[in-house]
Amino acid sequence: MKAELVTDCRDWHGEGLFWSAEHGLLFWTDIFGQRVSTYDPARRELQSYKVPGRVCAFAVRKGRPWREVVAAFADGFAFLDLATGEHEYIARLDSEKPGVRMNDGRTDRQGRFIVGGMEEESERPIASVFRLDPDLTIRRLFDGVGCANSTCFSPDGRTMWFADSPRRAIEAFDYDIATGIPSNRRIVARTKGIPDGSCVDSEGYVWNAVWKGGRVDRYAPDGRLEQTIEVPVNKVTCVAFGGADLDTLFVTTSRYDESEADLARQPTAGSLYAVKPGVRGLSDAPYAG
Repeated sequence: MKAELVTDCRDWHGEGLFWSAEHGLLFWTDIFGQRVSTYDPARRELQSYKVPGRVCAFAVRKGRPWREVVAAFADGFAFLDLATGEHEYIARLDSEKPGVRMNDGRTDRQGRFIVGGMEEESERPIASVFRLDPDLTIRRLFDGVGCANSTCFSPDGRTMWFADSPRRAIEAFDYDIATGIPSNRRIVARTKGIPDGSCVDSEGYVWNAVWKGGRVDRYAPDGRLEQTIEVPVNKVTCVAFGGADLDTLFVTTSRYDESEADLARQPTAGSLYAVKPGVRGLSDAPYAG
């Protein structure tokens, strides 16, 4: 099965993909292009907005207009208006660690925002994973991360999936839905490639974008590799189910650091792709603050 081109947007580095059921929109960020895009699959309409910095992950806010989001900029959490670029920092993080920035994140099922960082130069394990609560309290969940990716949650919210990309493994935590504390970290699957962004479907399986792998892999909760979707782009970055029926798997890609020869072979690198894999997904919860 192969993913097909949806919109030829050619982002520098598409990431942070999620679906808002409330607004009927797909959202993602071009981290290095400093833009955020929305796509309306019903109207086949793409909109793109310049943002004041590198937005690495973000989420819509519960009960707010689509344009009002909570964002993990490279250096911390902020509220951001996509239409105007106006933003207000909640906190700046890891400023004492040169080369560390925020990277991948998603909301848990209760609407808390979980985001992990990365060390950009060599992915040394010096970054952290943070939780932003609805009351704007920030908690550092754990340290020792080289490049946080794949954060997503089981349908009941009691398992948190995660990958520290240099370790080439899909990991799981038990997740306390009352306190938002992960525990009992363990490796579920060793990956054949570099794990990037992930999402979970309605059956509890994990879909993982494979960076430099040209594919998306589906893992059973027990770690068994169950399905692979081919993507005609080398650098696959993130996945999310969307559309009115949540039966379409959307895929972001990147053209970051590709040579002219690489781009000649894959001119639509950085664009948005999609496939209907025969299973439905789940919407991410909006941020509850």
